[in-house]
This record gives sequence, structure tokens and C-alpha cells, in this order.
Amino acid sequence: MSALQTSSSDVPTLLVKIFGKDRPGITAGLFDTLAAYSVDVVDIEQVVTRGRMVLCALVTEPSADLEGDLRSTVHSWAESMKMQAEIISGTGDNRPRGVGRSLVTVLGHPLTAEATASIAAKITKAGGNIDRIFRLAKYPVTAVEFAVSGVAAGPLRTALVTDAAALGVDVAVVDAGLYRRAQRLVVMDVDSTLIQDEVIELFAAHAGCEDEVAAVTAAAMRGELDFEQSLHARVALLEGLDVSVVDKVRAEVRLTPGARTLIRTLKRLGYQVGVVSGGFTQVTDDLQDRLGLDFAQANTLEIVDGKLTGRVTGEIVDRAGKARLLRRFAAEAGVPLSQTVAIGDGANDLDMLNAAGLGVAFNAKPVVREAAHTAVNVPFLDTVLYLLGITREEVEAAEMHDEQ
Repeated sequence: MSALQTSSSDVPTLLVKIFGKDRPGITAGLFDTLAAYSVDVVDIEQVVTRGRMVLCALVTEPSADLEGDLRSTVHSWAESMKMQAEIISGTGDNRPRGVGRSLVTVLGHPLTAEATASIAAKITKAGGNIDRIFRLAKYPVTAVEFAVSGVAAGPLRTALVTDAAALGVDVAVVDAGLYRRAQRLVVMDVDSTLIQDEVIELFAAHAGCEDEVAAVTAAAMRGELDFEQSLHARVALLEGLDVSVVDKVRAEVRLTPGARTLIRTLKRLGYQVGVVSGGFTQVTDDLQDRLGLDFAQANTLEIVDGKLTGRVTGEIVDRAGKARLLRRFAAEAGVPLSQTVAIGDGANDLDMLNAAGLGVAFNAKPVVREAAHTAVNVPFLDTVLYLLGITREEVEAAEMHDEQ
């Protein structure tokens, strides 16, 4: 510690706290009042909740003969503004925060007092201190962010995520720092993630074998079947379908609520966005064009003489293939793997989720929720934005700017 830091920690300071109904001019008025005493500002924090303000100013103490007058003047000013004031003497700045900086994002629909109490208690038990709490969104979920010091992200994540589902909340824990906003590549699964459907089941409905295909798909997503074997078995059932079915399936695909908002917002912020799918390029290529995606890779249905042959061609996109494609996209985008985000729901997404800097299990199977960095269990894909520290107000402001 430098001599300057040592001496500043011993400087007498006053914590001036103003609270009451918010109105324009409160902050300016307080500091105009303090300016008459030639104090220096050490720290400021202001919070407004449902129209009620709490304004805290940490300032250097004036000379001994002026402190009493400062206190009297601040109280009189506050009373004239129909506010209350509290002034506390002390020394130095805020105490140093503990080693380890983490950001804990909690999503609730709704966010209950019971869940909030449990999360706060677990942070304390893990050795962390809550330095600040900030609401990111009130719609379509309530999202709040806890800035925590004193414990690293890894141990804190372990402490918090275990019982999150039982509390009815989703919890994400990441290291605090500039890199969080620097995650510049998001790659997501398609079926039951970007879209609400399983594409092969849409094809199967036209072939009259939907139930048979759906049963194999469900087993594969649970990790009970080898994906490549199940893919070949399901695609074989599509043999003979006319190529015109491709356009019909494209028209039937339903985007997940919030998907367009997620992608538009990420693109505005300079992110690159891609998809990897165990489905088919006949659909993902169309999605890439419609949504302006930077990357897209999937399996390709073989078509000969206007008919599906019941086979796929080219490189198979399976569990290992998705992780491999994440790395490839990151290299092409010039983004370190640690600054990527992956989103998926099935067992064949696990390698990709674990390889990314942040892996998000979206309305996922239990085996995926347990293995991913974090889980989102509400049906709105744009809630992933809150895990990146992006507020609902920022999203809406960007939407309004585009409409003008």
C-alpha cells in the first residue's frame, strides 16, 4: 500500500445520507449545500425505488469549526425539500472489498422474497459479501444482479445453483470484469432452442411417421441413444418424401418467444451470432437468411430427382461436432473461446455448452441443466441478455431507436 493510500484511509470523512420522495434537483441541491464548506467528494451512490430516493455522499470532513454548521445547514436544506438527512462521522473510504469478484444474476417469474433470502444467505455462507444489487429487468421476468466480493465465481456457482430450481429461480454466476461485456460470439442450438419445434418431427408429420420419430428423438436428447445412429434411423423414415415438403416445413417453423429480440439486440451490440443444429441445412440456411445470422451449420438431407433419399450427406453435426463448430466459429470471428456463449437444451449440446465461456441450458433436460454453467427455465429466449448484464431498458431503447 502506498503512503497516499495509507494516509487517505485515516482522513476524517462524513457520510451524508438523504432519503425521501424523489424529485428533480435533489442531487444538485445537496452538493450546492456542501460546496460552501469546500469538502471533497470521496464516493456517491443514489438509488430510486418506486419514487423514493436514497442518496449517499461520502465527503471529506470540513474544518472542526465548520462541521456543526455543515450538519445544521444540511438538515435545514433537507427539511426544506421535505426530505430526511442523516450524517455519520468516520474515517477514510469504503473498506476494501474481499478478493474475488463475481456477478450473480437471478431470474424469477416471479422472484419471491423466500428465494431472494435463500440466495443472499447462500452468498454469505460461501464467504461472499453483497456489495450492490441492481434490477436488470421487470419483464418478461424479474432479473436482478448481485455484485459480490470475497469469493470466486466457481465456488459461488456451486453454492448457488444446486437448489435454484427448487426455489423457482434461475441463477447465473460469472466473473466480474470487462470480459463479460466482451463476449462477442453467441452460438445456439436450433430445435427447441431458437425454434419451438423439432425439425425432423415436422418432416416426419408429412411422411406419416411422426410418433415413431418423436420417440427416437426424445431418447436421443435424454442421452439414451447415440445421436448419429438415431439420426440415420430417423432420416431413413423420410425416404421418398417430395422436395416440396422442404418449403412447407420452413413455413411451419415457429421461432421461440424472444428469439428475434435476442438476435437483434446482440447484433446491435456488435456480437456475432450463429447456430449449430443436428437438424438440417434445408431449414437452418433459411433461418440464417431471415435472421441475419453470421454462422449456421447443420446436417444436409440428400435429395435426388426431387425426392428425399432417406440419407444425409457431408459432415455429421452431432454432440462432438457442435463443440467443434463452436471452436471453428470462434476462430473465424476472432473471439477467444472464453468469451463465447453457447445455448442449448439437449444432451447433444453438452460438449458445446461446456466448451463455451458461458454455457446456458435453455428449458433443458435434467442432465443438461445439471452440467451447464447456468440454466434458464422460462420460455423467453431474450432473457439470456440479462445473463450478459444487458438491461430491459437498454433493449427497449434500442428497439425504439430502430423504429425512428
